[in-house]
Amino acid sequence: MAQVSDLSKINEKSPYYDITKGNQIYGGGGAKEFHTGEWRTQTPVIDWNKCTQCLLCTPVCPDSSIPVKDGKRQDFDYDHCKGCGICANVCSFGAICMKEGI
Repeated sequence: MAQVSDLSKINEKSPYYDITKGNQIYGGGGAKEFHTGEWRTQTPVIDWNKCTQCLLCTPVCPDSSIPVKDGKRQDFDYDHCKGCGICANVCSFGAICMKEGI
């Protein structure tokens, strides 16, 4: 039987013989398809009065959850943000703080 190499077609009901050898992934994981932000226990919150639009937080986000449009930082993509806090740590202006349980 042919093994499935498209991750979007593998799920908890996939039979073992459809999963790739060694569970190797040949395609992209497609995190945009999954709302991984549900895992978050801490949530970054931005104070727009303190944000200077320096964009230092954007490239350090491991989940690409800080969108930029027309050169301006937008609000967090909470569907995919896992609450790691890296953005809050690099913000020199104290514009991002982590809140629990939001």
